[in-house]
Amino acid sequence: MDDIRCAIIIDPDLPPGVIANTAAVLAMSLGKRHPELVGQDLPDARGQPRQGITTVPIPVLKGGADQLRALRAAASETGLTLVELTSATRFTRSYQEYAAALAATPEEMVEYQGLALCGPGKRVRQLTGSLGLLC
Repeated sequence: MDDIRCAIIIDPDLPPGVIANTAAVLAMSLGKRHPELVGQDLPDARGQPRQGITTVPIPVLKGGADQLRALRAAASETGLTLVELTSATRFTRSYQEYAAALAATPEEMVEYQGLALCGPGKRVRQLTGSLGLLC
């Protein structure tokens, strides 16, 4: 994990609950793609095991709809891990429905709620360095 960086970028115009859910889904998906990002379980002061957490910072940044679309296009050409969450998740009730909605939506109609990027630090910074923290 030499200089690996990750970032989550979310549309700040979404409702707070959708923002929180978007961050959770993207983070979990990054963990699946990069299990090495999650540290080993650790004992607490009583010797009780505590689940491992991420070993790298994952800033949550803000990017509007147009920025997300442009960032997705740029990131898809870099070889970075790119995880996308689209608005289809808000009107589908199962993964199968989501898959069908995603497959039926032309790229120019896809609305991105958020993206997660992970890979070499220099590439991630080049794409996200101008984005502010989501507050």
